[in-house]
Amino acid sequence: MRFGYVPISRINKIPSNAGVYVLKSSQEILYIGKAANLRDRVRNHFKQSSYRDNLFINQVSKIGYIETPTDIDALLLESELIKQYQPKYNVMWRDDKKYFYVAITKDTIPVVYLTHQPVPKLKVKSEKLKVGFIGPFVDGKALKRTLRLLRRAFPYRTARTHPKIPCSYCQLGLCPGFRPDANLYQKNLQKLTAVLQGKRISVLRALQKDMENAAQQQEFEMAARLRDQFFSLSRIFEHASLFSRRDEGLAEKNYSEAEKVLQNIFRTKKSFSRIEAYDISNIQGAQATGSMIVFADGVPARDLYRKFKIRIAGKPNDFAMMQELVSRRLLHPEWGYPNLMIIDGGKPQLSAAMAACKILRRSRESSTRSGQDAKYKIQIAALAKRHNELFLRSVPEPLLLKNLPAVLRNLILHIRDEAHRFAISYHRILRRVDLLGKKK
Repeated sequence: MRFGYVPISRINKIPSNAGVYVLKSSQEILYIGKAANLRDRVRNHFKQSSYRDNLFINQVSKIGYIETPTDIDALLLESELIKQYQPKYNVMWRDDKKYFYVAITKDTIPVVYLTHQPVPKLKVKSEKLKVGFIGPFVDGKALKRTLRLLRRAFPYRTARTHPKIPCSYCQLGLCPGFRPDANLYQKNLQKLTAVLQGKRISVLRALQKDMENAAQQQEFEMAARLRDQFFSLSRIFEHASLFSRRDEGLAEKNYSEAEKVLQNIFRTKKSFSRIEAYDISNIQGAQATGSMIVFADGVPARDLYRKFKIRIAGKPNDFAMMQELVSRRLLHPEWGYPNLMIIDGGKPQLSAAMAACKILRRSRESSTRSGQDAKYKIQIAALAKRHNELFLRSVPEPLLLKNLPAVLRNLILHIRDEAHRFAISYHRILRRVDLLGKKK
């Protein structure tokens, strides 16, 4: 399967169908991605460049693409191409995160599960567990939905132990049960593996051939089962939409409107393509955690989220904790800096973030001849939960969210809730670990 290439000046020649694209320099492939609309996605790399795009966008000399019949085909093809070419910037953007892999154990009744790294997740004392891996996959959300759909055609188990009575998944036809036909189950998993490796057409042909052979031998029950698998797999690929075109377009339009309001509030013409939000979670200062979440062009960029274990001990001090969180975040320029920081809290937390940014600015000034580096001038706002007041350093009185346009109000609330969720989830993990340690 070969890419069709076009120069940057002819982006409009790229089709608007689902598929996989590559951004290539004169010497190497820099980045591989997938899209529901190839033309729009590639155009965004150049017209609405994020901080990550700026790492390599000037090196791109031509764009390659391969159209796929469906979104699932695009997801699977992207995985195969990343594995084959290992593009530099796909790897760099992962930071400390890992790709997704589908793991299938190689025991008597195999188990299927997702993992971030190709090492066995299930621990077995009596035997050494062998596992096969399929991947890597970039988009975990799309992969999970694909597996849910494929499970309808090829039921599989997700746990090594199973009750003797049918489970809820058995009743839905998604699990083979307590004691499945080992030979039949292995064949189903072989087909599942082949589909995840992009061999859908060969699987469909094999199913059709097996179905015809079973019918000729008057094994009608087997023929009916194969027929159901054939039509189920066909429907999955014909009708499944992993990347909602309508939702993507709507989100892009809403964010464009929200960004204009932000530009008016902060009196700037600069883009707000990257917004970061920070939250602290603790109980009387114990097991304090901090979260950093990222929205890129109005959409959560979960692979860029970061969590921090706050080092300040003793009595709770939200001001000091927030200053520590923002200061430690700013020590990582390799992550790229945001256009806007949204701090959880009121004026004290806003002052804490401003103090941290001032330290960064001074260090930058001492290392630049001009004494100013506009790239690192970050807009800052703090959001107080109680009355939904937005505090800005340049405005003496807070802005009430209820008085702001709905597109911006909804975006800010979404960002705030996501930061709070991420912080409290990490805090709960640390509390659980602490309690287990005390019990021992």
